[in-house]
Amino acid sequence: MIQPILQLGNPQLYEQSEEVTKEEWAELASLERDLHDTMMEYRRVHHAGRAIAAPQIGVKKRVLYMNVGEPILLVNPRMEFPDLEKMEVMDDCMSFPGLLVRVERYRRCRIHYWDRNGEECVLELEGDLSELLQHEYDHLDGILATMRALDEKSFYVAGNF
Repeated sequence: MIQPILQLGNPQLYEQSEEVTKEEWAELASLERDLHDTMMEYRRVHHAGRAIAAPQIGVKKRVLYMNVGEPILLVNPRMEFPDLEKMEVMDDCMSFPGLLVRVERYRRCRIHYWDRNGEECVLELEGDLSELLQHEYDHLDGILATMRALDEKSFYVAGNF
């Protein structure tokens, strides 16, 4: 079901999320549907959106959903960086549509997670997908791209840069 996306300034976006417990695993199918439906509606309206974090719909659980060709549910992810190479990007967010923020992200990341079936998985990502999952992972820790701005002049209204 389509859920409202919490918007910039909502105090819930700045809270730390908790891990999914074994007792909560059965609820993941419903959460995944909500994340999928919400992201697809955002994509339909805004012509953007490749991933969403559970906290963005008010669910304080460490769950990410990504769909860049095939849907992937990442439960209790842990992120690491194989090297220190970084890149500068313009970051956008479903929680502040129309606003772009210039940030620095690692060029590569490795993310360990459990999939919807409880299987342990690892994704090695580079470039824009690495940036995407770093952005979503930040949501799990209550960090928004606005908090990672390179400086006070790193904010842009879409179409004005």
